[in-house]
Amino acid sequence: MAFNWKTFQTRTLTAVVFAAVMLTGLLWNHWSFLILFSVIHFGCWWEYLALLEKIHHQRFHPYLKMGMMAIGYGLMLRFCGPVYAIGGYQLAGNLALPVSAAGFALVVLGIFQKNQVSVLSFGAAALGWLYISLSWGLMLYLRASDFVLEQVGEKIIDRVWFYPVLVIAAIWINDTMAYIVGSLIGKRPLSPISPKKTWEGTIGGIILSVAAITLFGYFSSSSYQHSFSKLKDWIFIPLIASIIGTLGDLLESKLKRLADVKDSGHFMPGHGGFLDRFDSLLFAVPAVWIYVYFFLR
Repeated sequence: MAFNWKTFQTRTLTAVVFAAVMLTGLLWNHWSFLILFSVIHFGCWWEYLALLEKIHHQRFHPYLKMGMMAIGYGLMLRFCGPVYAIGGYQLAGNLALPVSAAGFALVVLGIFQKNQVSVLSFGAAALGWLYISLSWGLMLYLRASDFVLEQVGEKIIDRVWFYPVLVIAAIWINDTMAYIVGSLIGKRPLSPISPKKTWEGTIGGIILSVAAITLFGYFSSSSYQHSFSKLKDWIFIPLIASIIGTLGDLLESKLKRLADVKDSGHFMPGHGGFLDRFDSLLFAVPAVWIYVYFFLR
């Protein structure tokens, strides 16, 4: 596909603003992190349900929508670590269950309203608990983990932001480089699901993402007192995120094609909606979590 400079400028400007908001939420403190992904959670859910309504030609009652999202949010809160506590009450132990219970009550009310939903459409909506809520819950788990320790002088500092930032950086680099490489030399379509994506762009994005993250790890002056200091881990995490993230991108493209829409939403000029922006991350986070939990902990 031909390189469109104007489109690239729009996407770049929007991405810069978006990156500033994301970095603030990611790095400020644990509460900003929770607020950021809470907004993303509900944004993704709203667009996911809207796509399903178009796909199944049904309207979900507002009670049902709110209930599904609340149950999912309760699931997400279950992954909050001990640091997420107010006045001695932990969100995971004291808030997650009541939120899910309220959501269940709303779902029951929504099911018995006039606009009935089929078992198929309800089942597709319920998959959002795995597709969206579990993924963002695992992102909270990565943020609250104590896997990454860095020695600065005589102090051991917990770099709790490390894994979330790393996987997001890998996805962003992969997406950007895949777009540029595909625009310049892409010829063979990757899949009929997303004909604008090419094999050249996909492979180029993966290679450049792994190269950039690996070089950063190699030249970083930080001295991690953990197996993550091994170069292979700087290779595997961006590799996993880039490959699995591409599958997430294709899934969302399939949903949009079935719904006959170009974008899942319009909150970001040049980038579409929440699902358009985070589709890759929704798949990449669980895959990276598996690697971190079972191989690096």
